[in-house]
Amino acid sequence: MKIAVVPGSFDPVTLGHVDIIRRASVLFDQVIVAAMVNPEKQYCFTAEQRISFLKDAVKDLSNVTVEYSEDMLYRFVTEKNACAIVKGIRNGKDSEYEMWMAEYNREHAPNCDTLLLPADKSLAEVSSTAIKQMANDGQDITALVTPMVAAALTK
Repeated sequence: MKIAVVPGSFDPVTLGHVDIIRRASVLFDQVIVAAMVNPEKQYCFTAEQRISFLKDAVKDLSNVTVEYSEDMLYRFVTEKNACAIVKGIRNGKDSEYEMWMAEYNREHAPNCDTLLLPADKSLAEVSSTAIKQMANDGQDITALVTPMVAAALTK
């Protein structure tokens, strides 16, 4: 069975994330969406909320599960026996960073490769940070996030 991990902080999950997860679900037998912790980030939503948003966003994808991890990604993928890490890239800056991370993870988990998927053109400017800023400014975010996330951000 080919297992892939789609990692991220998902604070909150966007339709850009969902697109990458959906595309990965077609390529792999099983996809684990891993809500991870980045100690350099301040989170708007709790781990429980992020997991809830993710589960809602992927509920129609039968081969996708959602997990939470505070561990290093390379240890997580090794523990899950994953053959791939799937990441979305929106631009050159994302690409440069993700290439560096792919090399790092491959050094520590040599049986797991990184697959970089370019963002859908219509979602290339979508990021969790931008979504939170837009919501804070009172802008309409309903076309960029799930209804559950939109409701939480407008509270």
